[in-house]
Amino acid sequence: MSKVAVFDTRPEQAVRAESPLAITRLADRVASNASAEAGVTLREKAFLGHLILRGGAIALDEAVREVLGISLPAKPSALAHDESGERSIQWLSPDEWLVIVPGGEEFELENRLREQMGDAHFAIVNVGGGQTVIELSGPYAREVLMKSAIYDVHPSHFPVGKGVTTVFAKATAIIRRPSEDRWELVVRRSFADYCGRWIIDASEEYGLNVLD
Repeated sequence: MSKVAVFDTRPEQAVRAESPLAITRLADRVASNASAEAGVTLREKAFLGHLILRGGAIALDEAVREVLGISLPAKPSALAHDESGERSIQWLSPDEWLVIVPGGEEFELENRLREQMGDAHFAIVNVGGGQTVIELSGPYAREVLMKSAIYDVHPSHFPVGKGVTTVFAKATAIIRRPSEDRWELVVRRSFADYCGRWIIDASEEYGLNVLD
């Protein structure tokens, strides 16, 4: 097992935590325009566990399959989920993957992966404190992305199970499509407020609902 020092970055329950989008107060901003027939629904999936994995694909694949039960995506931009849909692995580059799991699982997952990897050459970095996931759904979610991102999100080019790093508005973001009717933006904490406000403006013509 690696001898690198690891520690749990998640605060104790007694410590009040605020999500990256807390400052935006999205629900308050759109409450007057909220409608059951809104064309776009936004939900922040806050406080999830985010790990960056780097290393050789063969060794990492064996470790990930043993610990998570998911095969490491080998194709560029591929996105894979477990059967529950709560845990995912995304290809970021030839030797880099993003793992997202329910909040609280990341520290144990990191330790188990390190144990499985043994003396292999690899790196695992917990980046959960520095980014968040914004979920968009509804009949006009793709239209909002079309107005906001330079990447082609047409279904023929962006099928379910794909994720790319691109430009969203004037920020860097990862756009993912976990299912037919849902899209996800993985954004850095410092860009979260900006992206949230942008989505409010971009969704105005369709109507926007915000879910807790």
